[in-house]
Amino acid sequence: MIADPTDTADTADTADTTGPADTTGPAAASEPAGTFTPRPGAAPLGRMIRAQAALETRLLLRNGEQLLLVIIIPTLLLALFSAVDIVDTGDGDAVDFLAPGVLALAVLSTAFTGQAIATGFERRYGVLKRLGASPLPRWGLLTAKTCAVLVTEVLQVALLTAVALALGWSPHGNPATVALLLLLGTAAFSGLGLLMAGTLRAEATLAAANLVFLLLLFGGGVVVPLDNFPGGVESVLSFLPVSALSDGLRDVLRDGAGVPWANLGVLAAWAVLGLGAAGRFFRWE
Repeated sequence: MIADPTDTADTADTADTTGPADTTGPAAASEPAGTFTPRPGAAPLGRMIRAQAALETRLLLRNGEQLLLVIIIPTLLLALFSAVDIVDTGDGDAVDFLAPGVLALAVLSTAFTGQAIATGFERRYGVLKRLGASPLPRWGLLTAKTCAVLVTEVLQVALLTAVALALGWSPHGNPATVALLLLLGTAAFSGLGLLMAGTLRAEATLAAANLVFLLLLFGGGVVVPLDNFPGGVESVLSFLPVSALSDGLRDVLRDGAGVPWANLGVLAAWAVLGLGAAGRFFRWE
């Protein structure tokens, strides 16, 4: 079937009369200037850090291995060693000794072991290299990772405190001192974890971080009192960051002591050394 040429002409005339849309009329003038103008550029720094921190937190909480390390293992240790007389924890209820140590273990598992393993594999797969080329500065990325660690630790402390209270724990002391100990412990373990992740291969980081976790679990005053070790060994172990954190928390929460300056000093020294070494030797590729 052949189309009528007059129909084609009428259609062409109609198309010609419509013409392009008027962008200078009253309707266009009613829109505020710049409404449809693109504004390329990076988002504000604070917004980028918050977005990256939220992403890091979601990735951590979605990871089954990480949940096992940072939530399930500390909770099971607290419940098991409090209910069953496995280790001689001295006078008083076992939970009063164990709860501060398990809180220190929670900080160790999140700030050191979990962060070292996750960051090591991000470095291996080139994730850190790509993020380092984004508008988010590298120190902003590390800040976001630290914020994710702190959010996870708040959840850990809330859960472990609830479990310990259900087991009969009676904490004492100043909450501000406890918070200061936890913050310094987080800084110390984060520095050491990032140092390990930024200098070793991912597989070596995985093995070393898990080995350190197991050694410090039983040799850092977490579930086994340092008094059970020989005198010389006890003196060396007392300078470990997890020992300083667990002993400081125990002095405050169990004994109601004031500020444990010696333990704070040990944690501060480890934080300075760890973060300084991580900043100096960390490799992004």
